[in-house]
Amino acid sequence: MNNTVAKPEQEALVSIRNVTKVFGSTYAVDNVSLDIEEKEFFSLLGSSGCGKTTLLRMLAGFETPSEGRIFIDGKDVTDLPPYERQVNMMFQSYALFPHMSVADNIAYGVKQDRMAKAQRDERVREMLALVQIEKLGHRKPHQLSGGQRQRVALARALAKLPKILLLDEPLGALDRKLREQTQFELVNLQERLGITFIVVTHDQEEAMTMSSRIALMREGRIEQVDSPRRMYEFPLSRYAASFIGNVNLFDGIVCRQQGDQVWVDSDEAGGQLCVRHSQPMTIGMPVTVAVRPEKIRQPQAGDELPNTMSGVIREIAYLGDESIYHVELASGKRVKYTQPNVQALAELPLTWGQTIALGWHADRCGLLAL
Repeated sequence: MNNTVAKPEQEALVSIRNVTKVFGSTYAVDNVSLDIEEKEFFSLLGSSGCGKTTLLRMLAGFETPSEGRIFIDGKDVTDLPPYERQVNMMFQSYALFPHMSVADNIAYGVKQDRMAKAQRDERVREMLALVQIEKLGHRKPHQLSGGQRQRVALARALAKLPKILLLDEPLGALDRKLREQTQFELVNLQERLGITFIVVTHDQEEAMTMSSRIALMREGRIEQVDSPRRMYEFPLSRYAASFIGNVNLFDGIVCRQQGDQVWVDSDEAGGQLCVRHSQPMTIGMPVTVAVRPEKIRQPQAGDELPNTMSGVIREIAYLGDESIYHVELASGKRVKYTQPNVQALAELPLTWGQTIALGWHADRCGLLAL
């Protein structure tokens, strides 16, 4: 165990310092440092096996770091058991006691803390009202729907009024419509209570909807920490650009720079692409130009778009509010282009096999170093 990591000078509510967790020869978490502020709705996002749940379990005290230290509210909690931390955890499986009523499940934690019965009953009533299941206190978990069980688990986790609530894939067991509804309910609940929420999820849409900030993890490391908007608009790597939303990536080399504009020679694009980029670049440097499908449009008369190309529509996906077109360029590269469905179906001009022109402005795309 490495005990030499210094306590952070400016204390965030949660400070993770050079934390590593090794299982055998596998690095589940690899030298992660991260600060989480009070009252944040913070998401740990990543694919399966990236280390996000292991990091959450170390915050909860269910796992001990192989190296590094964890501070909560300025206190080193690295070696403290879960019950001595100002945190509570809501598990993905909900882990409700099947033989107990909803009310008894919610009361379990505060009962273990020896809270007086009258105060305990009042706390249970408050929690039932908070998650809007006041009439279900007498039921057993098997008598509830998935959404209702999720609310019970949330109420039980909140009953002890923790400073930090940890949630492991809290919406994973819900259907899509209920999941979307619950996302907004969680955000409103967190704002009302002022408790710091730290959520593990593999669902990028879920993280984007709920979070004030996101830490994107990859193979045990932090790829990028940012607000949802900046994570989407200004990804720092090819991986971040690909993981968050849809993106078109064109590999090439820097061939010219003038002021805040960089030109990239890309065989995939069939020519040069122009990107607004203020940082100095090295001529001949390999880079990737990233452009989101919704930033692309069909050029109209009078448009002055520095990035233009043409291709053949090979695939169309109709999603109701928008359609996604897969356009094949002469190089064989396929470009995703989205168009909002504001016209009646019979009036839509685009169809399979049609050749169309596409273009975008220099400030609608980004430059990623390889």
